[in-house]
Amino acid sequence: MTSPLAGAATNRRNFLGLAGLGATAIAGGGLLSACGEGGGSKGAATDTGKVSGVLPAQGALPSGVPQPDITSTRPIPDGFNKYPATLVDSITEKPGKSGTEIRAMTPAWGPAPPALGQNAYLAAVNDELGVPVNFSIQDGLTYADKLNAMLGARDVPDLLCVPQWEVEKLPRFADAVKVLFEDLTDYLSGDKVKAYPMLATFPTGAWQNAIWNERLMAVPNPTDGPFPWALFYRKDLLDAKGLTAPKTIDELYNLGKQVTDTKAGVWAFSDIFAMVQMFHKVPGSETGWRIKADGTPEHKYETAEFKAAVEFMAKVYKDGLVHPDLVASKGGDAKKLLESGKILLHQDGIGAWQNMQAEQQKITPTFNLQPVPIFSATGGDPLVWGDDKPISYTFIKKGLGKERVEELLRVMNWCSAPFGTKEYLLREYGVEGKHHTTTPDGPVKTDLGFKEIANQYFFISGRSPVIAPYPQTPKYVGDLLTYSNTMVKHMETNPWDGIKLEFPATYKAQTIPTEDKITDLVRGRRPISDLDGIISDWRTTGGGTEARDFLAKARTDAGK
Repeated sequence: MTSPLAGAATNRRNFLGLAGLGATAIAGGGLLSACGEGGGSKGAATDTGKVSGVLPAQGALPSGVPQPDITSTRPIPDGFNKYPATLVDSITEKPGKSGTEIRAMTPAWGPAPPALGQNAYLAAVNDELGVPVNFSIQDGLTYADKLNAMLGARDVPDLLCVPQWEVEKLPRFADAVKVLFEDLTDYLSGDKVKAYPMLATFPTGAWQNAIWNERLMAVPNPTDGPFPWALFYRKDLLDAKGLTAPKTIDELYNLGKQVTDTKAGVWAFSDIFAMVQMFHKVPGSETGWRIKADGTPEHKYETAEFKAAVEFMAKVYKDGLVHPDLVASKGGDAKKLLESGKILLHQDGIGAWQNMQAEQQKITPTFNLQPVPIFSATGGDPLVWGDDKPISYTFIKKGLGKERVEELLRVMNWCSAPFGTKEYLLREYGVEGKHHTTTPDGPVKTDLGFKEIANQYFFISGRSPVIAPYPQTPKYVGDLLTYSNTMVKHMETNPWDGIKLEFPATYKAQTIPTEDKITDLVRGRRPISDLDGIISDWRTTGGGTEARDFLAKARTDAGK
């Protein structure tokens, strides 16, 4: 699938929203040289049903945690309309015992927060942990470059956050995992996870994705939303023009023509190619594969639906409906253009929604950001890309010793306390009076909270996913879950569900170069007639044929 998926600064949904922009990809082979020859070069497939014995036993949420107000269809999380008045103190003993500093690396978007020693939020959480965590915060847009260099040099911190979509790009990542990271199977499998009860609340599906080489190698950060993209529109501005959200592909194009006014400095769209593919029912599972009627795998590049999506998007660019600052591969800031009304429709991760609404309604009281309901460009039921893969994984450096690994797991367990606990409040909102104020509707971050809190501890843990409320946007949870629970009815079935795939190295390494060629074609820098040649090259030198054979064998071996 295409790379995934926000409180008023950065929380987990902001991360997902920014993730929807796509992080810088790895095209090189740092791991190839670092980890030697191995199974990862040809790919690896694990039938998670056959290695269920390595998975943790499912545990219950802490006693006293509130029940949700909105029940959803899985993998959509349940939601809360109000912040609980009473919080549970779920972990009474400090997890840190050694006093030895923990080095951790996590991503952030926007300005980096102050470091340890200059950050009251870090000091407060570390005091609760009983051991200092010292974060190396890296730019999320170049996180892959840092990962590649670090893994290639075999120099990793005690705790390393690796986003899911970066895992999908890293050639031979399974080899790196085996060499560099601690095997957690004997610490967490079965009832052993009871020593870390917050980790035991994670969905089983999240743990299944944390298996490499048939062993449990990481702690997953379960997703709180399965969809990588939404098409947002400025409902307030369309309402003012007497226009409504499109319900067909023709309406989408015609709306673009109606609202584009170059003299006024207004264009219809940002780059919306992923959503255009979804509207055309292009396959999205496992980087864009499906099964044909004859039982063989078929990639999206090879489908009539993809060609139609390419032609439609190329027309949108040719007709000047995309803001010119965004036409370059690394163009302007689409979010800022949407906020200022210079574009009216923008593709982004769903996590971008709440943050933008909360911030912009302060400036423009009528500001109303909404997602376009899904539709099919070709008739029949629509198709929605989505999966329940984790947001990220936290790996523990290999060779630290049993006592240190157990301490790190206790710290991660504390960081994984669910919504409705005192630990969750401190992790998400910091210290009352400093990082947040308490209102009747829940905590609201202060300026210091926005400055110092950047999901640091969230990215070295996970949590049992829910959609939490925000006082600034009381309608958000209901709007999000109404949209999501409608979308999930049309979510694509993954033919490789239950199989953890590590694609062949060549296929991984050539994914971004191929996508770049298609981007040039869609944006008018290459003729549409080049598409067949690009796809032919992808099959041969881009690893497409090798990936097809790999996927066919994975299904056969799993008895599908």
